[in-house]
Amino acid sequence: MEKTTNRRGVAVVAALMLGAFAFNTTENLPIGILKLMADDLDRSLTAVGLLVSGYGLTVALVSVPIAQVTRSVPRRLVLCALLAALLLASVVSALVPSYWVLMGARLVTAVAQALFWAVMGPVAVGLFPPHVRGRVIGALSVGGSAALVLGVPGGTWLGQHTGWQVPFLVVGALVVPSFVVIATVLPTSRPEEGHAARGVRPDRRRFVVVLGVTALTVTGVFTGYTYVSQFLVDESGFSESSVSTLLLVLGVTGIVGVTVYGRLLDRFPRATLTVPVATQAVALLGLYAAGDSRAVATVMLVFLGASLGPIFMATQSQVMYVAPGRTETAIAANSAAYNSGVAAGALAGGLLLPLVGVRGTFLVGGLMTLAALALLLEEHLPRAAPQAAVPAHEHEDADARP
Repeated sequence: MEKTTNRRGVAVVAALMLGAFAFNTTENLPIGILKLMADDLDRSLTAVGLLVSGYGLTVALVSVPIAQVTRSVPRRLVLCALLAALLLASVVSALVPSYWVLMGARLVTAVAQALFWAVMGPVAVGLFPPHVRGRVIGALSVGGSAALVLGVPGGTWLGQHTGWQVPFLVVGALVVPSFVVIATVLPTSRPEEGHAARGVRPDRRRFVVVLGVTALTVTGVFTGYTYVSQFLVDESGFSESSVSTLLLVLGVTGIVGVTVYGRLLDRFPRATLTVPVATQAVALLGLYAAGDSRAVATVMLVFLGASLGPIFMATQSQVMYVAPGRTETAIAANSAAYNSGVAAGALAGGLLLPLVGVRGTFLVGGLMTLAALALLLEEHLPRAAPQAAVPAHEHEDADARP
């Protein structure tokens, strides 16, 4: 990344990575301390589970509308307000022991997260030259991915040893340095200014295809992944105590995958989306076909980890490039597709479980991922309409375009 934007840009990206880590940790934090919260709040596990599913549904519903409503508000002000909302909601969640207050705080945080994901990409990318935008998106994705590997397990351990409220306070504390950096370092500029405000090469057809790939791959993976712990015990024969280690391996592989693919996004934007989609299909279908082998199951989990984060990262980069309008609206639409896919996948898996068993959910998820791959490959084919001849020099860098 060039020296002209270096220190300020790097500081802002680091702050946004920390913010992404805090938001993603908050979103999934109740998963590891569900029983502790249920016992303390005197609620059923199902009721406390709504704190997670309601959060995801809210993000899916409000992402695009809130991006549209705030499109003219200066980004430093927006990001500071969103981080302040996360800080306040975290403190309220920890200090006010009421289920409905906690639900309200979660919904406020979900709305803040929806807008945070929509604006942080264009803000970060706008601080650097256009040719490194993929590396910037990759760096932001590492922050979000680390939440599942470090944030949620760490919050679970802390909650089990100190009480479920403490992890929320810790998340709130993490927001403070991010807020300070954004408030003091991020330049003030109008949202529509800069090269990151609009797509580099607007392409509505490509944009719709990428949204479809996001929806299909996420729905597909969560149709099976929601029940991966049960699969590993019942089908692969692992002990319950070893499942957490296997999921840690999956998470670490995800961070490695995001890091590696992130450095390649600018050079090979098509390949860095197509390859992880194909890898996910292999992983899901491999678990279905040969998941009763511990060795195969372990390898397929590594493949799955190497595809989950990179797919979303690559689609975020792609929608920014081909956005038919403002980039934050495009990213919000992709985020909505992602969160809708999570909810739809979990619902589909639950409905399929009694019909096809836990193994069958991975087959269905794999077939949906194959459909996403077919959509990508079909979009790469030449159009039927006649086209003007392309100069030879444009063929040479064809793979450098989404």
